[in-house]
Amino acid sequence: MAEKPLSSPPSPSAPPGSPLARAERFVWLTARVLEQRRFAYHFLRGGADPVEAALTAYLDEDGGYGHALEPDLRGPVSQPLHTAHALRVLDSIGRCGGLRVERICRYLTAVSTHEGALPAIHPSQRAYPSAPFVPVVDDPPGELLSTGPVVGTLHRNQVWHAWLFRATEFCWTAVESLEKSHPYEVQAAVAFLDSAPDRPRAEAAADRLGRLVREQRLAVLDPDRPEEFPVADGYAPGEHHYPHDYARVPDSLARGWFTDEELSRSLDFLAAEQSEDGGWPLRWRAWAPGSALEWRPIVTIEALRTLRAYGRPLDG
Repeated sequence: MAEKPLSSPPSPSAPPGSPLARAERFVWLTARVLEQRRFAYHFLRGGADPVEAALTAYLDEDGGYGHALEPDLRGPVSQPLHTAHALRVLDSIGRCGGLRVERICRYLTAVSTHEGALPAIHPSQRAYPSAPFVPVVDDPPGELLSTGPVVGTLHRNQVWHAWLFRATEFCWTAVESLEKSHPYEVQAAVAFLDSAPDRPRAEAAADRLGRLVREQRLAVLDPDRPEEFPVADGYAPGEHHYPHDYARVPDSLARGWFTDEELSRSLDFLAAEQSEDGGWPLRWRAWAPGSALEWRPIVTIEALRTLRAYGRPLDG
């Protein structure tokens, strides 16, 4: 009698030619093991254990994550951006808790600035390659860009740690003092506000931030006329952001920034962005072949998750 396999393969894929089937083929052709398992979890009824096992390969002894988990930073050293990426993965599979997250919080405490915030890039990255648009400096400041998503994810999962108190206050101060911003910083602010424990304060801050986004034209409201919306300083040509980039799920506070028509056009644009090979393209500067290849499956998974969150068909 044949032995029963230790685990079952992912469930059958979507109908041939559908957006999901095309994306699945792209993932099997190009993705790292982590993204293969993430795709299986989100779209093929795969398990969470394989995702967590694949993520462990990027874990360092200090409790942080490295090894190019965030593909624009190469090398083995732990970095806040890698660790934020790991927390998003754990959150997406319902595993953002326990001893692993306690170790992550110890790492975050160790690399924080005196104000309790996270630098975008820790100086240890200097010994390894990284994208030219993420410069390494000796004494980096704390930034909302790196701190907001981490704090938001931990609050959403009801994680309590001493580091969170100061980091949360840093995020409130940073968000409520924004006068001129750029899309990635706004995304970080939304990631914080969507899960901040003081909901009335978060709603007020989000309302103000939404007005700033519209006044400074940080979201392309008509995909047929992107030239009417400026690209932020330092961004690549065509590195625009759209309503769905801020409101990734319908219950995000950023959803209220856009009309139904604006969001619908944005989602139409996102669906149409799927390339002939089945994956979604990068809108930012591709500086190295390896990082671009590793990013595209990540971008593809997130595009599919956003479309599904808004009820857009993926298998038809």
